[in-house]
Amino acid sequence: MAKGFLAGGAIVVLLTAVTVGGGALLFLHGLPRPQPLPGPGDPPLDPVAPGKPQTILVLGTDHRYGVGRNAEPVRSDTMMAVHLDPDRGATTVMSFPRDLQVRIPGHGTNKINAAYAIGGAKLAVKTVDSLGLDISHVIGVDFHGFGRAVNTLGCVYVDVERRYFNDNAPPADSDTPYATIDLKPGYQRLCGSQALDYVRFRHLDDDFVRAARQQDFLRQAKGQAGLAKALDERDELLSIFSKYTESDLATASDATMFGLIKLGYEASKVPVRQIPFPRTARGEGESLIVSPDALKRAIAQLKRGGAGGGHKAGSGGTAKRAPAAGARTAPGLVAAREEGERLALPIAARLAGRLPVLYPRLRLARGGYATAEGVRTYAIKHAGGGSHIAYRLTLHQGDDGQYYGVQGTTWRSPPILAHPTDHVRMRGRTYARYYDGSRLRVIAWKTKRAVYWVSNTLSLRLSNAQMTAVARSLQRVGQ
Repeated sequence: MAKGFLAGGAIVVLLTAVTVGGGALLFLHGLPRPQPLPGPGDPPLDPVAPGKPQTILVLGTDHRYGVGRNAEPVRSDTMMAVHLDPDRGATTVMSFPRDLQVRIPGHGTNKINAAYAIGGAKLAVKTVDSLGLDISHVIGVDFHGFGRAVNTLGCVYVDVERRYFNDNAPPADSDTPYATIDLKPGYQRLCGSQALDYVRFRHLDDDFVRAARQQDFLRQAKGQAGLAKALDERDELLSIFSKYTESDLATASDATMFGLIKLGYEASKVPVRQIPFPRTARGEGESLIVSPDALKRAIAQLKRGGAGGGHKAGSGGTAKRAPAAGARTAPGLVAAREEGERLALPIAARLAGRLPVLYPRLRLARGGYATAEGVRTYAIKHAGGGSHIAYRLTLHQGDDGQYYGVQGTTWRSPPILAHPTDHVRMRGRTYARYYDGSRLRVIAWKTKRAVYWVSNTLSLRLSNAQMTAVARSLQRVGQ
């Protein structure tokens, strides 16, 4: 029973750590525990009564491609704050940019990821606390267990927003090679090393895009793994996370464990909501500077479950009728019917009627179609065999690393479309809407033969009006 509550109650924290490459374990007396935190002294943690809201700092260490695990200095590759407070209706996550310029207590000004290299988890917690966060627990995770953990959880279906490719061929800088990756856009199942390549990708991306991708992976993984799967695989998960995780929980009392298990169990019932890190300015070298007031507001959002005016996850009940005033277009969009149909025609020809192909008659005025590698037909393959026909149209929003897209597939019940926030009726179609706080992340609709959806960018750069207008503009090739 203890193992069952352990695996079930810890699923949110567990998957948060899986996102950055390891796992968060809550262990009771007599069960395997995570490794003790390295470095001198214990981190100055904020004491919290059992079951009360708390913030967990997740650290992913910088074991880069081609660098040995014992290389020095070891900086924190990822630093993520996770706030658990089920009464707020969401588990909130905020990632700190690695190049953020901060004051490291006792060591002057430096990038935030240097704190771990200088003084381990203790100094990392002190540094984050100085920014206005009260950390209750700290978890250090290791990418080496990521593939095993993802595979044990059954892999994850991910809405890959664009083409990811790197083979370190010239003119790549051979002195600082990036991990190789070859991943095409579209909804697909990612396992093991492929999932790790996706969440760790940093070539041509900045820390903000990378953090948004990691948080999006967490959101999709959390929605698919479920408590039942964690319970079924609890022994393997215990083995993986005890080996690849370091935490103050290694020496925590049973009372602390039960309190955190209860909190984690309740948190597993609410959605994961990402809190974007505030906009920054360039400091000296490659460092980033953030306004103290902007950071204070972001931390307040983290603690209260996200920005005000958000949408609660609903059961997808009776569809509401949209007001007639919501016209077909929205600010920032342009008509692009001929362009869209020209790119969709070859897809329709390849699919030969097996999947009706819809394309958007509107797109953002900025950016455009990612024509070289972003327009494709393929099959969504399943673990037990079998597949579904699919196609993807990928568009660039105009900012670095920001892509949105149109997906069609004969798989009418993919995990991404589980648990819509609400439904709305517009021009003869019933759309399922999926919100992240107050912003639309996905809007979808079904036919008797297929399902179609529009995905926002990783950082949710399209407004709700733009997302709605693009979805309403979808039209079948030839009509």
